Amino acid sequence: MIRSFAFTTAGRLHTQDIEMFLMPTLLADTNLFLWVDLEDVKDDEARRILEGVFHFHPLSVEDCINENQSPKVETYEPKEDDKFAQYLFMVIHAVDYNRKDGLFATRELNFFLGKNFLVTYHHGPLRSIQETEERCLKSTVHVARAPDRVAHAMLDSLVENYKPALDELSLEIAELETEVLRNPSPETLERILRVKKEVIHLRQIIGPQREVLQRFARGEFKLIRAHLVPYFRNVYDGLFRIGELAQNYADSLSNILQIYLNMSANKTSEIVKVLTMITILTTPATIVASWYGMNFESIAEFRWKHGYAAAIALTAVTTLATLIYFRRKKWL
Repeated sequence: MIRSFAFTTAGRLHTQDIEMFLMPTLLADTNLFLWVDLEDVKDDEARRILEGVFHFHPLSVEDCINENQSPKVETYEPKEDDKFAQYLFMVIHAVDYNRKDGLFATRELNFFLGKNFLVTYHHGPLRSIQETEERCLKSTVHVARAPDRVAHAMLDSLVENYKPALDELSLEIAELETEVLRNPSPETLERILRVKKEVIHLRQIIGPQREVLQRFARGEFKLIRAHLVPYFRNVYDGLFRIGELAQNYADSLSNILQIYLNMSANKTSEIVKVLTMITILTTPATIVASWYGMNFESIAEFRWKHGYAAAIALTAVTTLATLIYFRRKKWL
């Protein structure tokens, strides 16, 4: 799906669903800003726009089309023989957490930002794209006056959409904590390890993206106008807080795992203690039974008519004496 919009410098919609052959004409008009969104398009169709219309550098086109790229941002300056205008190429990831699967789903968002154009490329619908499009078309604050404004709105929405995923993760961790305290089981350990793995995955996503947004927050790029830098800094601060929250979740899961291991160790210790007590309490009976179980004629008790009763009495007395001794030592 290809969506395209042309906005005036006042942020009002000029036209949309633009034919490809008209795009170069609109790009040449300095009073217009062109946004092209490529969603689930075939590689050859994407190349016709990225290379044929905008003439982007082949390296950035390859990075855009090939998925699983790490978050990054690069500036491309045209040389003498290049047809493209100066632009920023950025790779960033949106996330979603599904408690049913217990997994963070990530989707890559690529965008090319120029002085009067913005091109976004992604597989599958993205909430941040949809929300930004609605703001550009319906908002009265005229977000679409310039591509850096739209880029800010898109990044801000993307970071805000991390929060529902983190809320789901927070509920998952709270349930795990309750389960560990009430009824720990091997399935609980499996869930703890799975969620911990996903939190590590989340931190691996946030870390590089934080570095990318920090470059925007420092105002490194000429294509981001100076008065918008504080807004990008606010987006960076939001992602920084999310990173700190992910670290807190990782610490909480480590604590929950430690509690689970301690409770499992205590449970094992109690079982060993009970088995040891049973063994010790039955030791006198075992000794007496073993002694009187020796079938030799020379044993004197065989000629004593009260030998059986004496053996029972001796077993009872020695077992009771052992029990009293353990209670005085507070071992029972």
